[in-house]
Amino acid sequence: MKRSRLPLNALRAFEAVGRLGRMTLAAEELHVTHGAVSRQVRHLEEVLGVPLLEGPRNDWHLTEAGRALLPGLRTAFEGIEGAVAQVADSPTGPLDLSCIGTFAMRWLIPRLHRFQGRYPDIEVRLASSDRPVDFARDGFDLAIRVGRSPWPQGVTAHPLFPEHFGPVQASGRGLSGAPPLRSRTRPGAWEDWCALSGEKPPDGPPVEYEHFFFMLEAATGGLGTAIGPWPHVVDDVRSGRLVAPRGFLASGLDYAALTRPGKPRRRVALFLEWLREEAERFVSDFPPPGCDP
Repeated sequence: MKRSRLPLNALRAFEAVGRLGRMTLAAEELHVTHGAVSRQVRHLEEVLGVPLLEGPRNDWHLTEAGRALLPGLRTAFEGIEGAVAQVADSPTGPLDLSCIGTFAMRWLIPRLHRFQGRYPDIEVRLASSDRPVDFARDGFDLAIRVGRSPWPQGVTAHPLFPEHFGPVQASGRGLSGAPPLRSRTRPGAWEDWCALSGEKPPDGPPVEYEHFFFMLEAATGGLGTAIGPWPHVVDDVRSGRLVAPRGFLASGLDYAALTRPGKPRRRVALFLEWLREEAERFVSDFPPPGCDP
């Protein structure tokens, strides 16, 4: 069937019915009556010459033709929705954000209520990831990563603050009294810190954890000493759950918000403005303790 003759309203009605499983729910989503949805589905069946639904009104199911048609329609409408979202410049709606997992849990999420209170019509949809950003592939509006210049091609970097890191443990027994904890997501953290500080890592075999968050929880539980970035451990250090026997050093990395090149859309610009405010407040209110002499 030629594109110019496609019954788009009927196709949209059938896709909603098939996806949601009830005409009442489809009617609510499309902001029409139950009868209007039913008429559109019947019209589509007449155009196609095949039944799409069968069975009693309150216990219907998709026919073989309906099951064959539905996946293609879902993909098509999702593609249309995504294409529109890519070019729409509205100060409301969803904002898809990719963020390093532990940073999201320890720093970003505890502050997000202030953004939502200021902009209740922007829905922040957060995904955890630390892999290189590819906006064309992943479809995110914005990403938060830790790294250094030059940043990858195809992104614009908006620096937030420099990273400081240092050993953290549950008690001040010193580096010689607790095994070193490592994570697979940042396996060279101890080597990086030792190179900058001139110190040696703790004695004993290292204990490795799959995720950075698990490693920090192990340190809090007294299982060893971890290298912790200040934004990830600031609350634990300030509360006394962790101590930092050597303070914190600048790692040479920066936390940054990454966006597509060019002028950000309004939702992204509003989030960036808020993020910079939070970063400035964090740097001002919670400076990392320096190295002990």
